Amino acid sequence: MNTDAPRTFRLIVTGGGTGGHTYPALTAVRTLQARLAAEGRALDVLWIGTPDGLEARVAPAEHIAFTTVATGKIRRSANPLKMVSPANVKDMARVPLGVAQARKAISDFRPDVVLATGGYVAVPAGLAARLCKRPLVLHEQTVRLGLANRKLAGSAARIAVSSESTLPLLPAAVRSVAVVTGNPVRPEVLSGHADKAVAALGLTGFDRRLPTLYVTGGAQGAQQINNVVRDALPWLLERANVVHQCGPANVEALRASAASLPSALAGRYYLAGFVGPELPDVLALADVVVSRSGAGTLAELTALGKPAVFVPLASSAGNEQAHNARHLEDAGAAVALAGEVTADRLQNALGPLLADPARRAAMAAAARSHGRPDAADRLVDVLLSAASGWPSGPGTTGGAVGRRPR
Repeated sequence: MNTDAPRTFRLIVTGGGTGGHTYPALTAVRTLQARLAAEGRALDVLWIGTPDGLEARVAPAEHIAFTTVATGKIRRSANPLKMVSPANVKDMARVPLGVAQARKAISDFRPDVVLATGGYVAVPAGLAARLCKRPLVLHEQTVRLGLANRKLAGSAARIAVSSESTLPLLPAAVRSVAVVTGNPVRPEVLSGHADKAVAALGLTGFDRRLPTLYVTGGAQGAQQINNVVRDALPWLLERANVVHQCGPANVEALRASAASLPSALAGRYYLAGFVGPELPDVLALADVVVSRSGAGTLAELTALGKPAVFVPLASSAGNEQAHNARHLEDAGAAVALAGEVTADRLQNALGPLLADPARRAAMAAAARSHGRPDAADRLVDVLLSAASGWPSGPGTTGGAVGRRPR
């Protein structure tokens, strides 16, 4: 047996439910794998998630071992009495079972470090990491700690945050273990080419002398954004080319609405239910973006240095999208449109940006100053540091090496 062979690094990832929690974890896994491979080392990963979250599809597609544990969802309410609802009580009663299941998975897998990126499943897995004496690294995508990370903060060896603005909002007792990494962005998003978008999408009617506006409401679209863009469309197309990602269910209605556009304007409008592999190239083509203000979107747009008009999702947990948007607006890196958004408000926000290249450039520079395209590498540094600095050292819990929960 060759005792000098490089030891496999073992990582447990927990978190998910949405893309905002899932994709930063996946990007960190890919980056860690590349870092270790360059050193001649291998990475073994187990993802602890929920059966119906996005992670249940993403992990197997990436050939990452995946297991589930019981978890409880807290239904929030401004009324504290409503928080003690039968559904909340029932769900929270599942957490001890989830902790027991996660404890067995962690004990069997023997990770060097556990990375939790938020979502309900992170709570039982994070608590189990503490019980198994495994170093726990939290990653927070938003300006304020999410509910799961607030519950786990006291158990963390490191807390990786996406913004300097988060540090003073942390409990004083855990600030010493916090580090600003940024929010990992998929490398492919940063490598787009504008001309490729023109060719791939057949944007032959676009006037390249005009700025290009990219409108997106996420994979499913956003009815609020779709409606105001529909109402402002003739005005927009007089001033810009528009790529509008509206969600698959909304294409036909918007296409019918645009049917009466003059041909010259219609040629500047590209409508798509979903923008897939072309997204990096569309983002490279875009001079201005209209979108929601989720953490992943902010990370991508600031890393790219894109001027943006944000329409926050009012129902986001803890009103986090409004906080995200205002944070960048205060820095001159975006415009935030909260509350009721009309075509007139959208036009007032976009008009100066579409008309003035210098204003776009200034906002782009401000956005770029908040971007952290190296966030994944920074988070990997934190993971490796937490693993090497943990007092008990790697691989000290019980269980057979290489055993995988199913």
